[in-house]
Amino acid sequence: MKVELLYFDDCPNWRITREELGSVLDDHGVDAAIDLIEVTTPEEAQQRSFHGSPSVRINEVDPFLTEDAPIALACRVYITSDGFAGRPTKAQLTAAVETALGSAD
Repeated sequence: MKVELLYFDDCPNWRITREELGSVLDDHGVDAAIDLIEVTTPEEAQQRSFHGSPSVRINEVDPFLTEDAPIALACRVYITSDGFAGRPTKAQLTAAVETALGSAD
């Protein structure tokens, strides 16, 4: 499984996302490194199709991408069961990993 976490350093949510994503991978017995990709310029954001920090990609798919998500060097907003948040919940990360594991069958 290929796992990437795209972020910009001033984002207050990427580190906890990395921690929770690592925990989810461990819980599911997935031995995959999380490739950290720092995005530093608007041009790089465009080149990488970066929809804000933090962005998770599993097997090159962003499981949280919405149709209207802008490409931007900015904080990303997620829709969670508790409303809008600056990162996906651990439950959302779990569902994304489980979906990716299921599609690998």
